Amino acid sequence: MIETNRIEFKRELTRELDIEREVVAFLNYREGGILYIGVDDDGRPIGVNDVDGDVLRIKDRIRNGISPSPMGLFDVTIEHLDDIPVIKVFVASGTEKPYYKTKYGMSERGCYIRVGTAAEPMTNKQIEDLFSHRIHNSIRNIPSPRQDLTFNQLRIYYEEKGMHLNDRYQRTLELLTDDGRLNYVAYLLADENGNSMKLAQYAGTDRYELVSNNEYGYTCLLTATQKVLDKLDVANQVHTVITPTGRHDTSQWDKLAVREAVINAIVHNNYSFGSPAKVELFADRLEITSIGRIPEGMSQEDFFSGMSMPRNKELMRVFRDMEMVEALGSGMVRILRTYNRDNFTFGDNYIRLTIPYYTEASATDVAENVAGELSERQLLILNMIRRGVAENVAVNTKYLSERMEISRKTIQRDLSVLQDKNLIEWLGPAKGGHWTSLCDTHN
Repeated sequence: MIETNRIEFKRELTRELDIEREVVAFLNYREGGILYIGVDDDGRPIGVNDVDGDVLRIKDRIRNGISPSPMGLFDVTIEHLDDIPVIKVFVASGTEKPYYKTKYGMSERGCYIRVGTAAEPMTNKQIEDLFSHRIHNSIRNIPSPRQDLTFNQLRIYYEEKGMHLNDRYQRTLELLTDDGRLNYVAYLLADENGNSMKLAQYAGTDRYELVSNNEYGYTCLLTATQKVLDKLDVANQVHTVITPTGRHDTSQWDKLAVREAVINAIVHNNYSFGSPAKVELFADRLEITSIGRIPEGMSQEDFFSGMSMPRNKELMRVFRDMEMVEALGSGMVRILRTYNRDNFTFGDNYIRLTIPYYTEASATDVAENVAGELSERQLLILNMIRRGVAENVAVNTKYLSERMEISRKTIQRDLSVLQDKNLIEWLGPAKGGHWTSLCDTHN
């Protein structure tokens, strides 16, 4: 591991370490970045003595030392490199640029941006240019259509997670506009509101014959989201095939990937348009639609790579507090483990993920070719290789390791099992070749 435009190493957290400067630079950089504490300049992990204490200190310094509020735009986690604990600070690119060190304000002493492998001061012209392009339609700045809101459900959610909301929670969770009125974030998280998510089911492959049209909403967005996820769990049919190797169950869609997709659609929905995300069930597919295009400055390649630029950082922060969202940028990685880029459609004002159902025939196809019991991970690897064959994608060990976020050694052990069972084989030279599935060639 080496320092790049998106990766910075620091040996230890000290008072002299200007961590605010490094984070500000990544917030202002279009790709964001990652700061490691406990790694030397050569990329060798040396560890952190007081890991838990340093994590708390880092969160506090970022939260209180940077403006506009970076809440919802960073993660501070503990990661083990070569079994040595280090601290990983993941920073997303913000939409309210320029960010700056609160102490020095929006000035050359307060504003920084990533240039190569360093955080460099911004010029006055850079600061003015970024400020002129700042997104002002954030739902934090849109007043709630109602000011008589209550938040009993939100309080219960936080209490169940062992977190108590004090008297300043509306300010802490950014539920207020600059002039002190409840904003649209508050409206979405309130006990009662006019926001509703539709989960529609059709008899065929088009929208002609509507079977049911459930609405989950008019309540706290967390509650509505959970109701949609619960409904999808019930609708997710399981196909069972009995073969000489045993019983094989295949769900109609991948539960974890769909969960990530639904939550992403809800959290990143452009609520300033007045329309919520929607989920539709057809006879042959599931469609998840989020209103709004890719954020300004982000390409489709950035989108698929997992680059994070939260549209609604306030909602992201609350959903992460509830552990409904994990690390920033991880959602797309999880979706692409099972589905591919072609499943996405980018419209002028929406992003849609179309998920074809697994059929009983496809479940039989996989099961009958499994010569012995496979672990869930091995079966997933097999399916990724089979999909690579179908889509003419060269799947190698590095490809699998990066998309599954598992070490190459672990992937290689699973590949050896699949190879021993004559389910896969390596094609081409040792370097530059790829895996292919014998399940497909033997059918």
